[in-house]
Amino acid sequence: MANFKALVLDQDRLFPADPTVRAIARRLYAGIKDLPIVSPHGHTDPAWFASNANFDNATSLLLLPDHYVFRMLYSQGISLESLGIRTKDGTPVETDYRKIFHTFAKHYHLFRGTPSRIWLDSVFHDVFGLEYALSSETADLYYDSINEQLVKPEFKPRALLDKFNIELIATTEGAVNSLKHHAALKGTGYEKRVITTFRPDDVIDADRADFLSNIKKLAEQTGQDTHNWQGYLQALRIRRQFFRDHGATATDHGHPTAKTANLSADEASALFQLCLAGTASKEQTELFRAQMLTEMAGMSIEDGMTMQIHPGAFRNHNPSIFQRFGADKGADIPSPTEFVSNLKPLLDKYGNNAALKIILFTLDETTYARELAPLAGHYPSLKLGPAWWFHDSPEGMLRFRHQVTETAGFYNTVGFNDDTRAFLSIPARHDVARRIDCRFLAGLVAEHRLNEDEAHELAQQLTYQLVKQAYQLD
Repeated sequence: MANFKALVLDQDRLFPADPTVRAIARRLYAGIKDLPIVSPHGHTDPAWFASNANFDNATSLLLLPDHYVFRMLYSQGISLESLGIRTKDGTPVETDYRKIFHTFAKHYHLFRGTPSRIWLDSVFHDVFGLEYALSSETADLYYDSINEQLVKPEFKPRALLDKFNIELIATTEGAVNSLKHHAALKGTGYEKRVITTFRPDDVIDADRADFLSNIKKLAEQTGQDTHNWQGYLQALRIRRQFFRDHGATATDHGHPTAKTANLSADEASALFQLCLAGTASKEQTELFRAQMLTEMAGMSIEDGMTMQIHPGAFRNHNPSIFQRFGADKGADIPSPTEFVSNLKPLLDKYGNNAALKIILFTLDETTYARELAPLAGHYPSLKLGPAWWFHDSPEGMLRFRHQVTETAGFYNTVGFNDDTRAFLSIPARHDVARRIDCRFLAGLVAEHRLNEDEAHELAQQLTYQLVKQAYQLD
């Protein structure tokens, strides 16, 4: 092992090179680094926490759920089959998890300079205590060491919540999900730490292949006539309450665009019937999604749920990957997104109502200073979500702070969320966000634009208080 390269995480990573600013960032970070993690939006599997079973192995835990990992490998000509990604038709793929891990280790250099490298190195070093850098030579050492630790009681999912100092984690489920895993948590003491989020795209997006079957299931679950416009809306209210009964404080909407509408009840009903009949055009299904964002905003005023809007992803851009492996396989691509005109119908109706809490996310960074910061800097209903997905990175986080702060301020933002399936990377992702916020604040202090005592207060709020306020978790 003498020739193995050491795995070192510098204590000043991501801090400024300038020694004066770096010293301020260190002081700010020291005051927040050990604060509890609040993870209000993510995609971890609730079954993990319900069953509390040990994870199987390093590959199935660290690689297979993480599309950041396999999209990079695929871009370099490494097939998804060789990485063990299951096909839709059940045709064989690689099942030797050690071999898959070796493939990953051999190509680990591909992640240099990426946030995935930061997160993974942190997991290897901080969670598993590995002392040598990952390479082909250390692949077996990694695989065996990780697997030996995963069978221990302290690596059960609930124990990891404590180890990671996660105060709360939210999962995300579709409107017709049974929430059986969240139900299983009731009475364990974890039902208030692992909560759900209501994502109704499955019963709102008429372009989905399963839209009609989901509408039928919605009727069965609620006892409402979901082929009737008012019955459909009432069914959604019932499901929202069902999710609230399982801890939900927020909804989530992953529409292709930020388009909203404000149709009359008769117009909306007629449009709904076209969607049910399967005769709606692409423009009409988009209009229906737009109308439903406005309907969801009205329901959020009624029941108090925070509303998250995540537009701008061109889903499943690679049709051959989608046809062979299904959705969420690393082929989603950011696309231009317009907010000012698209949100206006919803904002005309509800935007001045301070009881409505909408968090806006974007994959189109050109909108930060031009559209999103001015909107959130005016409308009491709007807040800005953190740098998201492709921009959940050190540079992406800095760009976000630089472009929105002067217009929207800090208090129209909502802290950080990790938006991940990769459970073990959550502490690393939050640590990156904390370090970058301290870096940004330190710059303001060094330039005498902010007093250091104010920066300490802001660091605490950006890390902990603002997220709890935005998602109503107090």
